[in-house]
Order: sequence, then structure tokens, then C-alpha cells
Amino acid sequence: MSRITQLDALEILDSRGRPTLAVTIGLDDRVLETVSVPSGTSTGRAEAKELRDQNKRYRGLGTRRAVANVCGPIAAALLDRDFTDQDSFDRTLIELDATPDKSHFGANAILATSLAFARATAQLGRVELFEYFASLVANGKPTLPRLTVNLFSGGKHAFGQVAIQDVLVVPVATATIADSLAIVYEIYQSAADLVSRKYNSRALTADEGGLAPPFRHSSEMLESAAEAIDAAGFRIGKDVALAVDVGASHFLQGQKYHLDGQDLAAEDLIDIIDRWTKEFPIVSVEDGLAEDDWEHWPKLRARLESSALVLADDLTCTNPERIRRAIELKAANALLLKVNQIGTLTEAKEAHRIAREAGWQISISARSGETEDHWLADLAVGWSGDFIKVGSITRSERLAKYNRLLRIEHDWRSRG
Repeated sequence: MSRITQLDALEILDSRGRPTLAVTIGLDDRVLETVSVPSGTSTGRAEAKELRDQNKRYRGLGTRRAVANVCGPIAAALLDRDFTDQDSFDRTLIELDATPDKSHFGANAILATSLAFARATAQLGRVELFEYFASLVANGKPTLPRLTVNLFSGGKHAFGQVAIQDVLVVPVATATIADSLAIVYEIYQSAADLVSRKYNSRALTADEGGLAPPFRHSSEMLESAAEAIDAAGFRIGKDVALAVDVGASHFLQGQKYHLDGQDLAAEDLIDIIDRWTKEFPIVSVEDGLAEDDWEHWPKLRARLESSALVLADDLTCTNPERIRRAIELKAANALLLKVNQIGTLTEAKEAHRIAREAGWQISISARSGETEDHWLADLAVGWSGDFIKVGSITRSERLAKYNRLLRIEHDWRSRG
């Protein structure tokens, strides 16, 4: 049992300079822990709803209302109460909000409170946060994830200079986080040189740190990634593979996908993605179709089944109900797990369970608006994520997560 002895919240800024929340919680007058939460740019329609102030301050994006909810009605309901575990704590938050999308108190307020309780409980039990996360899932055994690292960005992350969202590099021939990051560094520097030489452009970056030169078409992102890998001295498909975040919801116009100046039917877009997987060693295709194009997702999965993971993000939104539907339809075979899409750690755990029981792989993902908090790295380790998707390696809010993975890896090796 843990008694809530303090609960406070603060409006802080994320990596884009937009407001988000930090929540501090005290347990048993013995520990005091703080968590800050991210916010997305490329958000799915079915995501839990953040609460924003909707006034002139910060162009309506302020979070003082969410802060007030933590310090006011949520604190009033939680202070001096005892909780047996994470589930009971989170279920209380869900019942207090009493909306299906967390729109009453705000998913940002609820998630920050949920995660703060997790961090404080781990501290109270004198275990690492990733060990606490592992204790929440069936047969939890901490493992290090494989990195998927943004190299080039477009879509909503980079002002739409090209439609697809991200091309990522995936070190596949390395056994450690340290070696993987060293490879990514070399590729990123080669890519920056390519951008300067080929586009006469500085190494300008998008929201998650990916390079964002003025590509003429989507395929050029993949071609340039392959060129950068080769220039860095690595074998594409042997040492390093690629992953693609298509972000198709954001270039669907009416019934057509508007890609590279063409209006495409879903079948045409599937043909293009299939061609990409044949031309390049792509191990994962995220959001290859729009979030509600349920009719065509099974066709995409069937087409790519033998070549690449069909990774669902906007389609499923870490929502157990949507994940079950995707499993039933055979619409995907991998889940991009973003805790703030659903609003509490317990609901994200349910999404994780459903995906695992269906045999899906899982990528634990950050958001475009991040903070220097590194709980996501612990979550990826504790929940045995097959992959982690944090962003590139040039911004502190991204590096905080990579550096936490390095620390976990180092400590494991030190213990033998």
C-alpha cells in the first residue's frame, strides 16, 4: 500500500517550445518524484485528448487548465488515499475523468499523474524504473530494444516539403546500444554532408531531429538514405536496414492519397510501398495507409507480409479496442505503442498485452514534442520492446532517452 501525501503540477515547455506538464507526487512522506509528458504533432483522430487552454496565451496551447485539474480535483480525490498497485491508481484516475477520451481532466494531466505514481513507486521499492515497468506485465523480462533512428523527415514533422513523414535507419548487425549509436552517428554525418553537397543546404532538422532537405519526391528520401549509409562505409541490408513512417493519414485528400503530385487510390499507394520494399531493405512500414482506411490495411499487410512489418500507429492509437479490430481483420502485425495516445500506464499495458498475445512485434515510441525526461527508455526496456523510436541523435530531449539506454546497458554489463 502507498499513501499519496503530495500532488503538484507545473506547466513546462516541450522540445518545440509548446507547453506540456510536469507532475510531482509524494508517497508515504518518504519519496517525491516528478515526471514530464510529451505531446504529438502527427496525432491520430482516436487518441486520448490533451487539455489545452484555448486562449490567446501560447496561441491557445497553454496547459494551465490541465495543471489546475491536477492540483485541484485530482489532488482532492487522491491525497491521503492508499493504493495497492498501479492498476488501482490508474483505474481511479479513469473513473474520476469519466470520459472515453480523457477530455474532462485532459490526457496530459492524467498520464503525467499515472507515470509520476509509477516512478515514485519504483523509488519507494528501491528498484529501477524499468524493473518496475517489467513487474507490471506478464512474464516481464527487461531487454534492450533495437534502435530505429530518424535520418530524414518530411510530412508534419518538417513542414510538408515531401509527403511521407520519416525515413529511419535501423542498425541490424550490432549487439549493443553503444555500437548502434556509433553507426548511426557516422550515417547521420554522411547524410549531413550529402545534404550540403546535393541540395546546397544546411543541416536543418525537423521536430524529431531528422534532416529535412528539399526532396523532390518521396523515393528520393530512401535513395538518399541508402547513399548516406554507403558513404559512411556500411552495407545497406547487412549492417543497416531502413524503416519508413509513411504518415498516410496526413496526405489523404477525400478518397485519394496525394503523394508526389499524384492523386492515388489506396491500391496504387500499396503498389508504391511494395516497390519501395523491393528496392530497399525496409524492415518496417508505419502508417502506410490512413487511420480509418480499414478496408485496405489488410491488403497492405498481405502484400508486405514476407518483406516488412506493417506497423500500426494512427490506425490503432494504443487503443485496445482498435488493436483488437486490427487483429481480427489482419490489418497489421506490429504496434507502435505511445502511452499518451491512451492516457494511463495501465491502459497502455492492456494494449501491450493484446498485441503480444496476437504475436505482434512492438515499437515503443516517443512523440514530436518531447522533454528531457527519459522514462520512455525504461518503458522500452521493461516492456521488452522489439524496437524503440525516439527520433534522431542531435537534440537533447532525444539524447536523454538514448543516454538512459546506454546507462542501463552499462550497468547490466558491470553486474556481469
